[in-house]
Amino acid sequence: MNFPENLKYTKDHEWISVEGDVATVGITDFAQSELGDIVFVDISTQGESLNQNDVFGTVEAVKTVSDLYMPVSGEILEVNSGLDSAPESVNSDAYGSGWMVKVKLSDASQIDGLMSAADYKAMIGA
Repeated sequence: MNFPENLKYTKDHEWISVEGDVATVGITDFAQSELGDIVFVDISTQGESLNQNDVFGTVEAVKTVSDLYMPVSGEILEVNSGLDSAPESVNSDAYGSGWMVKVKLSDASQIDGLMSAADYKAMIGA
């Protein structure tokens, strides 16, 4: 299983990558493996400003639906439109083509409260 060191992680299994004041958010390799085959991603919050830990969408797998939680507060600038036609890219490339949203950070200090790769691996017992 893959846990890139350059990312931050949440207890809800989201990852975040920050460049300037824009962050890219997705779900972890562990989360997609636990969910199984992802068949649909529903994110209708583009343009909305959400608080840390708010639900920004859902991911549907063959056997379950799971909420997606904001790792930081901010405005959703972009939703990965590629997931409409290829939701399975979350399974095959969780940290690349399977990203979910891009967010304009409203409080960059929230990044400091997220987990490192080592902390996340310890939490899930990897």
